Amino acid sequence: MELEVVEDVRGRLEDVAVPGTNKISQASPIALPMASHKLIKKITNLIKSTLEIDPKALIRSGLKDVQSSLRKNEKGIVVFAGDVTPIEIMCHLPAVCEELDVPYCYVPDKETLGNAMGVKRGSLMVLIKKHAKNKALYDDVAERINNLPPPW
Repeated sequence: MELEVVEDVRGRLEDVAVPGTNKISQASPIALPMASHKLIKKITNLIKSTLEIDPKALIRSGLKDVQSSLRKNEKGIVVFAGDVTPIEIMCHLPAVCEELDVPYCYVPDKETLGNAMGVKRGSLMVLIKKHAKNKALYDDVAERINNLPPPW
């Protein structure tokens, strides 16, 4: 069963599709702003470099960890998977991120986040915190996410 993408959304997502795949068609229509292919590579590099520094302190992965971290006002970049089903389990979190001024974006699928984290399973979402050793890459990714078109 293939999900239908709304026309307005399709126009914004045309440069997102990963070459050779059709992962964007699996993403939810509310998965906006969607990261471009180039930004997905930068996010993956940021996650991998952050894991090398201190994975326990700088990375939060999964619905429960990210949600509790946001409640505790922890700052960072939040990356959501676009193919979460049912979407109702996490559709409130982008609004929470906007209230807390936390930059966020979507990637097409859970496997992208899982592979970046170095695990075999997919991950619904990741919160990446800033550290002095990854400051340049973190700031670059945060700026690119803030420059994405707003979802409304």
